[in-house]
Amino acid sequence: MKKKRFGAWLCTIILATMLFGCSASTKTGNDPVNTPDDTSDQPDTAADSKADDTQANDTEGGGKKIAISMPTQSVQRWIDDSENMKKELEAKGYEVEIQFAGDNPQQQAAQIQSFVEQKVDCMVVVPIDSKELTAVAEDAKNADIPVISYDRLLMDTDAVYYYASFDNKGVGTLIGKTIAQKAGLDDLADGEYKTIEFFMGCPDDNNSHRIYDGLMEVMQPYLDDGRLVCKSGRTSFEDTCISRWSQETAKEWCKNYLAGYYTDEELDICATAFDGFAYGCKEALQEAGYIADNWPIISGQDCEAVACRNILDGTQTFSVYKDTRVLAQKCVTMIDSVVAETEPEINDTEQYHNHVLTVPAYLCNPDVVDKDNLKEALIDSGYYTQEQIEQAE
Repeated sequence: MKKKRFGAWLCTIILATMLFGCSASTKTGNDPVNTPDDTSDQPDTAADSKADDTQANDTEGGGKKIAISMPTQSVQRWIDDSENMKKELEAKGYEVEIQFAGDNPQQQAAQIQSFVEQKVDCMVVVPIDSKELTAVAEDAKNADIPVISYDRLLMDTDAVYYYASFDNKGVGTLIGKTIAQKAGLDDLADGEYKTIEFFMGCPDDNNSHRIYDGLMEVMQPYLDDGRLVCKSGRTSFEDTCISRWSQETAKEWCKNYLAGYYTDEELDICATAFDGFAYGCKEALQEAGYIADNWPIISGQDCEAVACRNILDGTQTFSVYKDTRVLAQKCVTMIDSVVAETEPEINDTEQYHNHVLTVPAYLCNPDVVDKDNLKEALIDSGYYTQEQIEQAE
């Protein structure tokens, strides 16, 4: 009887000890399976999401906002450039806002001020008139918003980080060399000459000065030795620059030149720095009665679709082609670098002084397009379709 009671008592003691041990283990957290602070084997959705976001921010735009300020929608080139950049940036995960200022400097300043207030992460600006933008550029600098000048250099401020453009002096040189070749200036006999009038770009645009400089490096020797004659006498930049790149002004000037200086002999060359100027000259020449037999050489710049159609029908001789897809890509890589606080690719650190500092730049190379290479350069490359050129207005 005693043995049975002792056995029952012993079993009770052992069972109680086991139960106490389990309870103590749970309370002290020594069980690695049940420890609430150890989640190494459990999925952490919030942590994984944060890691994914960090990876996206490291490799893409990560939702950062890029603002693009364009001068006008009336020039197809600015629409194309902004859309090319937007497509590239959005593919990288950036948010993109584009504003067009209608060629109104005050409106552009207000739009840029709005970008500053939005605290965008980077700003791309094609300035209309730098004088109107120095104050808002300073605001952007004070807000630590990087500014990249695109195509046109923002002047008179140290807020500009970088400049993406084409070699604008090279554009002028190409125009001059192509005019000289197509006019046969080097083959003229003694006493022979060609007449020429100049239509240069907006004085507020730094590019205009560089285009003029490149052009006149080629043209001036011919003017000096008499193989070129400008009967209006207007050859300086100040006398040939056209405010706001106005096609209407170019047409009016050409009409006045034809009526005032070319009634007894014909105008042989319209040296223009922009396709829009070429259109204005074309209209003035047609109204003055010029036809295919006496049609002058007309230069241009930008290879707009209308200019391409005119080149093919013979009313514009050539245009300088600047593949804006390439420029947009270069600008996007600059944006990536600026946002990541790394150095972008630069190929010019000397030419572009904006009166405050020399702005590091990446310059793309331009080309000349005429009727002989237009299909290969523009259609076969996918820049335009045949239909876009034929239907251009």
